[in-house]
Amino acid sequence: MVMSLDLKNKIEKARHSLHMLVEHNKGGLGHPDVIRQSMALDELINEYNRINRNHSRN
Repeated sequence: MVMSLDLKNKIEKARHSLHMLVEHNKGGLGHPDVIRQSMALDELINEYNRINRNHSRN
């Protein structure tokens, strides 16, 4: 599924960005930028799960 592959790539980039932000903030998980990126990653994962759930039902 092309949509799924594109979304997987977005998830991987968001995960990498989150990792880099945590590193940049010396492990500060409470930093606003880290929290914001974590929330963005969560949304992408939720979208991926919704698509896969709907796809498996059809």
